[in-house]
Amino acid sequence: MCGIVGIISHEPVNQSLYDALSVLQHRGQDAAGIVTVEGNRLNLRKGNGLVRDVFDTRHMLKLRGRLGIGHVRYPTAGCASSAESQPFFVNSPYGISLAHNGNLTNCEQVTRDLFVEDLRHINTGSDSEVLLNVFAHELSQTGKLRLDEQDVFAAVRGVHRRCKGAYAAVALITGYGIVGFRDPHGIRPVVYGTRETPRGTEVMIASESVALDVAGFELVRDLEPGEAVFVDNTGKISTQLCADDPQLTPCLFEFVYLARPDSIIDNISVYKARLRMGEALAEKVLRERPDHDIDVIIPIPDTSRTSALQMANRLGLKYREGFIKNRYIGRTFIMPGQIQRQKSVKQKLNAIDLEFRGKNVMLVDDSIVRGTTSQQIIQMAREAGARKVYFASAAPPVRYPNVYGIDMPTADELIGHGRDEQQISAEIGADWLVFQEIGDLVEAVRYGNRRIVDFDDSVFTGHYVTGDIDQPYLDRIAAKRSDKAKAAADGEEEGGSGDLGLHNSA
Repeated sequence: MCGIVGIISHEPVNQSLYDALSVLQHRGQDAAGIVTVEGNRLNLRKGNGLVRDVFDTRHMLKLRGRLGIGHVRYPTAGCASSAESQPFFVNSPYGISLAHNGNLTNCEQVTRDLFVEDLRHINTGSDSEVLLNVFAHELSQTGKLRLDEQDVFAAVRGVHRRCKGAYAAVALITGYGIVGFRDPHGIRPVVYGTRETPRGTEVMIASESVALDVAGFELVRDLEPGEAVFVDNTGKISTQLCADDPQLTPCLFEFVYLARPDSIIDNISVYKARLRMGEALAEKVLRERPDHDIDVIIPIPDTSRTSALQMANRLGLKYREGFIKNRYIGRTFIMPGQIQRQKSVKQKLNAIDLEFRGKNVMLVDDSIVRGTTSQQIIQMAREAGARKVYFASAAPPVRYPNVYGIDMPTADELIGHGRDEQQISAEIGADWLVFQEIGDLVEAVRYGNRRIVDFDDSVFTGHYVTGDIDQPYLDRIAAKRSDKAKAAADGEEEGGSGDLGLHNSA
């Protein structure tokens, strides 16, 4: 899960890129980066940390140019290494920078092919660098000094032939423009929009529509699966479908947790989808316990608020804010280590005793992944005086690892793996646990766009839409993504360089 943005403007883009990345900060808190181009000169700043920490005034002043791309990152595989901050850059051909959200499932094979067949060296463990080098190699096959949009689209077609998995990417081709493209399954989101100015049309490509909103861009549409959009230096927009057999299967977990509620993804309002999730949860409560004794519905901030509010409305119960969140602590789901996650829960939330004392409370969260956070929050509710603590999840049990760019590492680290609902309830200490049904979740999201036939629901069902995932593959990524492996990798990276390559605004 990362955030990407690209802008072509008639004015300097550094501030607009910064603002867009700040809005997309929920998609990654590990690292941030921006590259701009002025003439044929690339200017880069990237490093570990939040957007506000990576960039200060001296960096912004050096990020000159009216074209640029940006990225916010969290570590999907391996460690939180500054060497894997994006955007990445290759000088041949033309000078290309790329930012990527997703995960290549055939990364090892493509890396070998790049070395043996294309004579290209990969310097990091990031699949984004692999994706960049595939795109660069395919673009070099034109053999032309001057490119046009058809050359760019041909290169994207080459990427689709060689790469499998999830990828939404934006690339800056020095001297030519910006291209955005989406994998043939449309797993990760990417949209584009325009803004009219006295000097002409300006274009933004971004992970979520909310980035366009804050900058005054009007959403045109999502990229279709397998589609590319190319915006040349003059602002001319060209689009083309570059995959042979595309099928839209967007990630279901985007709507549950990852995306901001004010975003529109594949013509579906995330906010409305979460309202429907809450409605479905309420209906399940009424089916299972029509004579329930719930006194109050309390959300676990922030993602579950929308579902919890609609759940309370449908059940005719009080909705109360029982937890106050420290907004200066990051999202615990995307923190790289389990110890850090456990520590941050107590720092992040504080209970209001008056909302719990002597009551039967129904806590509502978007999902239960590792279970550690849920367990601690339930304990906090009991310590605040709750008589009974019930727990509802707007998503079904997360039982399988994600291979498409979300950091759900090993099956053994998922509380839902190998446990039924009663066992999960006992593990987290709830008096009653209510999970969303997978059919209800799919309907809650698909209601907004009936054109979508299927979703990537792999974390709930174990069905991987790309069709290339087997147990040996899952075993390999488990060895890389476990908390133990990350801790070891983090130790190796201590003292690493913060900025790499190009004209750096350090």
